[in-house]
Amino acid sequence: MFYWVCKYILIGPFLRLFFRPVLEGVENIPATGPVILASNHLSFSDSFFFPLMVPRRIVFLAKSEYFTGKGVKGMFSRLFFSAAGCVPIDRTSGSAAEAALTTGARVLAEGHPLGIYPEGTRSPDGKLYRGKTGVARLALQTGVPVVPVAMINTDQVQPIGQLIPRIMRVRMRVGKPLDFSRYAGLAGNRFVERSVTDQIMYDLMQLSGQQYVDVYAASVKNNTTPADAGQRAAESVAA
Repeated sequence: MFYWVCKYILIGPFLRLFFRPVLEGVENIPATGPVILASNHLSFSDSFFFPLMVPRRIVFLAKSEYFTGKGVKGMFSRLFFSAAGCVPIDRTSGSAAEAALTTGARVLAEGHPLGIYPEGTRSPDGKLYRGKTGVARLALQTGVPVVPVAMINTDQVQPIGQLIPRIMRVRMRVGKPLDFSRYAGLAGNRFVERSVTDQIMYDLMQLSGQQYVDVYAASVKNNTTPADAGQRAAESVAA
C-alpha cells in the first residue's frame, strides 16, 4: 500500500511535475506475469524514475543495511526503500550471491516484475560496464523473458555524491523482450551464462548509446586493473 501511496500521492506527482520523465517502449513490458527488467545503472534515482512510469509494481533487490538502520535516519531509509519496492538482501555472508538469486527467483515465481542492475553497481563515469551473470542465471532457471531498460541521462540529473537532483527532463527507453528458451536446462553453464549476459549488455548499449567497457564497474571504483578484475571477479553470479 505504501508503494502505491508514494507513487501516486507523495512522490510521483512531484517527480512528474519537475522532471517530466519520458519512457519509450513501455509496451514491451508484459502486462501480466513474471519478467526480468535488466537496466543500466547511472544514478541513485534510477529506482524511482523507472517504476514511476511503469503501471506494474517492480520489485528491486537491495542490501539489507538499508532496512536495519537505527533512529530517525534508519526509519526514513526503511520507508524510502520500501516505497521503491525493494526487497532486502543480506550481502555480508559468503552465500550472498546465492541468497540474491533465491530471492529473485521467489519474486518471479510470485508473478512480479523483477528489476536488476546487471552491472552490480552504479557506473562511476557514465559508461556501460561488464554485466555480472546473475541475470542470466535467473533467466535460465526460471524461463522468464528479459526486457532491457536503458536509463538515458539520470547521471546528469543526480550525479554520484549529489544529494539534490538537477531539474531537467529524465529519459528512459525499453527494448524488446529477449527470449533465452533455447538455452533451457543450461543454467550453471558459465559459458552460456556469459553469452546470455553479454547479449543483454549489448542490447543495453544499443538502447542507451553508452560506451561499453568490458570490465566490472566495481573494479574501476576500487582502482584495480582489468586483468585483476577479470581474475578476482571471474564470472561472479551476484545479481
